[in-house]
Amino acid sequence: MSYLAPATNTAYQTSAVLTASQPQLLVMLYDGAHRFLLQAAHAMRNRQIEDAHRKLRRAELIINHLNASLDFEHGGTLAGQLAAIYGFSLRHLNAARLHRDPEEIEQVDRILAPLRDAWAQISL
Repeated sequence: MSYLAPATNTAYQTSAVLTASQPQLLVMLYDGAHRFLLQAAHAMRNRQIEDAHRKLRRAELIINHLNASLDFEHGGTLAGQLAAIYGFSLRHLNAARLHRDPEEIEQVDRILAPLRDAWAQISL
């Protein structure tokens, strides 16, 4: 599946979301962030600044959602560590936008990838 192509089967996607477990939903969020980060970096490299901004904004909304869903009462230090990673990611994406640096976007993607993979293992 190409992360640069738009999603086409919304009925299937809706069904997948409605029947997914909590870990599977988190994997879907990370996958969405990954897709938008790749698209933003691609647009930035091609000097499509408005498109890069829109894609960055979508990734930031997902990261904000992941951050807002943290349970500090039950998550303990892990929740705090994830909050720090999400905060770092958002600051880094803002810097990427300011400096028009696709490498910074890709660095955030590389930081989030192991978290996605961990949730994917849990969801099996």
